[in-house]
Amino acid sequence: MNKTPKPHDLLWGMSIDQLPADAPVWAQQALAAGHPVVVRRALCEPGLVAVGIRGTSRDQRLAAFMPTHSIQRVLSPEQLRPRAAADFPALRALEIVAPILSASGFPWGPTGSVGFQLATGIAVLHEASDLDLILPARNPFSRQHARALLAALADAPCRIDLQLETPNGAVALREWAGEARRVLLKCAEGARLVDNPWLPLECAA
Repeated sequence: MNKTPKPHDLLWGMSIDQLPADAPVWAQQALAAGHPVVVRRALCEPGLVAVGIRGTSRDQRLAAFMPTHSIQRVLSPEQLRPRAAADFPALRALEIVAPILSASGFPWGPTGSVGFQLATGIAVLHEASDLDLILPARNPFSRQHARALLAALADAPCRIDLQLETPNGAVALREWAGEARRVLLKCAEGARLVDNPWLPLECAA
């Protein structure tokens, strides 16, 4: 690995013997089938990356830690795009918003169920699935810009949850576009309320 995996990246290579001893059968089956795991936000020991394993239903989610030496392949959300007939509202929404986001000049990509299905071909979407998106924003993203982008995404055929990925963690576009002075920043140490998600955490709180 030449770079550290980041939240929402999909990783291949985790084996069953790296699961917690009390891991459920569905998690063992997922890894045995070669399914990827997804990087999550959490503090962990050097040489490990915090990951989540997903099963076939919404209640099948397991937090675990994957040794970095086991990583065989990394796929980031920014590498994923619509690739087949959009047979669910979330996929139709992705087709609609893709040109809008691409025109913004920022990198972006789908996460959650949409990202997992696009990356693996495994059918996990349903009619009520949301469209989860990540937009890496290394530099400050104005609240006015956030409101304009939120308005541009408003007509999609399903709910869209777009997270702005700052150097300190992620903040929901919907929150940053709102009127509240403080917003919830999700980072490895946990969630915290900050005035500015782009300021160093000791200054932003």
